[in-house]
Amino acid sequence: MAETVGHLDQNVGHLAQNVMHFARILRRAGLPVGSGQIVDALRALAHIDLGRREEFYWALAAVLVTDHHHHELFDEAFRLFWRDPDGMSTALAMFLPRLEVPGHKPKTSRRVAEALRPNRPRPRQGPREQQEIEFDAALSFSAEERLRHKDFAEMSAEELARAKQLIRRLRLPVRDLPTRRFGPDPRGAKIDLRATFRAAARTGSDLMPLRRRSPRTRPPTLVALCDISGSMERYAEILLHFLHALTSARDRVHSFVFGTRLTNVTRHLRRRDIDRALADIGQKVEDWAGGTRIGVCIDRFNRDWSRRVLGQGAVVVLITDGLDREDGHGLDAAMERLHKSCRRLIWLNPLLRYAGFEPRARGIRAMLPHVDDFRPVHDLDSLATLAAALGTQHATPRRRPAALGRP
Repeated sequence: MAETVGHLDQNVGHLAQNVMHFARILRRAGLPVGSGQIVDALRALAHIDLGRREEFYWALAAVLVTDHHHHELFDEAFRLFWRDPDGMSTALAMFLPRLEVPGHKPKTSRRVAEALRPNRPRPRQGPREQQEIEFDAALSFSAEERLRHKDFAEMSAEELARAKQLIRRLRLPVRDLPTRRFGPDPRGAKIDLRATFRAAARTGSDLMPLRRRSPRTRPPTLVALCDISGSMERYAEILLHFLHALTSARDRVHSFVFGTRLTNVTRHLRRRDIDRALADIGQKVEDWAGGTRIGVCIDRFNRDWSRRVLGQGAVVVLITDGLDREDGHGLDAAMERLHKSCRRLIWLNPLLRYAGFEPRARGIRAMLPHVDDFRPVHDLDSLATLAAALGTQHATPRRRPAALGRP
């Protein structure tokens, strides 16, 4: 006999309420679920056998999941909401005091567990004792300040949403570069003879007011190479939000993602809707959360894209942890060519959040000699520091370990 869906009420009128409640949980867990998708889900359920759990699962998944990266969250939410006793006990246990056992990982993600948590009404603000007031004043600080120093991998769904809003307001004060072309400038150092003679011919006067000019400036090209392999999966989505903010705020931004192959996502990140942009990237990228072939991907970029996008003083931002599946094979030559092709190469590595970081992996040791700036990228404060660093004229190396010998 087919397995039935336990949480589903036999009354058809309760089905819509259950589906709407389930959609709210998915939305609180970070999935972009709209009212139109809920209507489509109810229509899809009208064409299946509600007594078969597998059909019920895939009918909801086909409508409510628009990005394949959200399948794991959807699976956990479905298992817990539609009455899986073992899964529900796991979720409830996350909110009770527990002993941290080394090597033990909870089966339920924090985002799904927080989405299933009921919204409790806030207690009334009553008179507090003097001791509590002194404690709060001494140890409390703003939520935004705390969020700036929190690791992206440890953020809840609500904190990630607030972090993405802060990233949208982030501005990069990148200095403009002078070009060979000149433009009119009343305070320019050079005299524009042509403009001076044209002005004198128009007035017909014996006096010739001098016209001056100065070199025109333009923002430098910014090229981002973002690692989306399994070791970078926790940071990839939030960093794509950062790249989307860069693309929306300024021109001449080119974005690439790589795991085992290189993919150009510049056109997708130019969409105004970030959710739609990420959905398009999820459909195009086939190696998300897979292995890493850094040397092969950078060599592919050097051969196919460097001459197109690295001209005129481009700045390259490389976002990866440096953990290469091929143990750094060919990475030294690829990084050397990339460094020579751009004006400045900045490497952002989330592993730098650890104070005792050492470049022991061969891939990391092969990449370090060819970067101008080596910085962490694991929280909002590190992104703000990067913004300030891009505004400087010259690179200031940071956290470059002493042992930089080639492999």
